[in-house]
Amino acid sequence: MIRSLALLTLAAAACANPDGQPRTYPDSDLVLAVGNGARMGCSCLFVMNMNEQYCREWVKASPDVAKVTFDVGKKRVEASAFVSWAATARWVDERHGCVLE
Repeated sequence: MIRSLALLTLAAAACANPDGQPRTYPDSDLVLAVGNGARMGCSCLFVMNMNEQYCREWVKASPDVAKVTFDVGKKRVEASAFVSWAATARWVDERHGCVLE
């Protein structure tokens, strides 16, 4: 229950632009899957300081359509699905955490 609530809260935060306006997703499902995978993976690794294997399992969607790539040196996480959908999140700082690019 608490994990579900935390995931929903983080997913809602991931949907907001830096200017506070909501994002729009014309192709909904896959755009949301890769955006959520990138943002949640980044937060897991760089904010919660969990290990990469844990974060890889934590962001896995069902069905598992997104591939997640962690770049620890650049503090970035990229998620992609098929050929057309991709999203990147990067760690900004301790106050802001991770943001979608």
